[in-house]
Amino acid sequence: MRKIIVMLAVVLANFVVEAQVKTPQSSPLAKVEQVVGLTTVQVEYSRPSAKGRTVYGDLVPFGKMWRTGANANTTFSFSEDVKIAGKDLKKGKYALFTTPKADSWDIIFYSDTNNWGLPENWDESKVALKVTVKPETLNKPVESLSIFLNNLTNDSGVIELSWERTMVTIPFTVPTQEMAMKSIEKTLAGPSAVDYFSSAQYYYQSNGDLNKALTWVNLSVTNSPKGQDVPFWYLRLKSLIQAKMGDKKGAIVTAKESLALSVKAGNADYEKMNKDSIAEWSK
Repeated sequence: MRKIIVMLAVVLANFVVEAQVKTPQSSPLAKVEQVVGLTTVQVEYSRPSAKGRTVYGDLVPFGKMWRTGANANTTFSFSEDVKIAGKDLKKGKYALFTTPKADSWDIIFYSDTNNWGLPENWDESKVALKVTVKPETLNKPVESLSIFLNNLTNDSGVIELSWERTMVTIPFTVPTQEMAMKSIEKTLAGPSAVDYFSSAQYYYQSNGDLNKALTWVNLSVTNSPKGQDVPFWYLRLKSLIQAKMGDKKGAIVTAKESLALSVKAGNADYEKMNKDSIAEWSK
């Protein structure tokens, strides 16, 4: 009897899981992702519909802060620092809140995105950016709240927020030229010390061409930042490559340089490894 009851319970549990009702959301979730120049902008929001109601001045009162969407926070994510209506906004993810008025809208990017609607306790220190823009009247009504990224160039775009017969346009700019110039300069300048070190390390560890590995590790040493000590782990790798090539005398000289710098840096692990290797190669 007990086994029968257990089996019935399992069957009922499976039925409940399989019988969960699925219905459409009244304010469906929407996601927008757009690359503007070299910056990725992502928008996530829920889209309420007018359904014959008067939106602004009634459903969304004038002069009161609005969640600007439905359900969880409407969020914007920027992969790079941007300017919104001429004001700086650091890269990151923000909740969007607005205060609609008949002749102007306040637009707020808020650093806390984990709210359902408006924050229970508004924290002014979390206001990352606030700008004011003018609303426009549309010729045709927009049934569902719509947020688009339009008028795109390599350096700019606009956020268009439309619902009912109102649209607000929020201009933004992205640092495309600055990013492109940095990329060009870095590429034309050739590999960095880190690139040379990584290449040498891979060849050493994978039993590749040790002559190439030695050339690259030497370049990692000579391309290290001027005015700073050569990283002791660069010299440690060089000594290992020299020893593996049979040049123990050279390896000892390099290991002593690495040892001195690891002692200076207070790195006990590299200090011990260098001492052990020097003792081994001196035999």
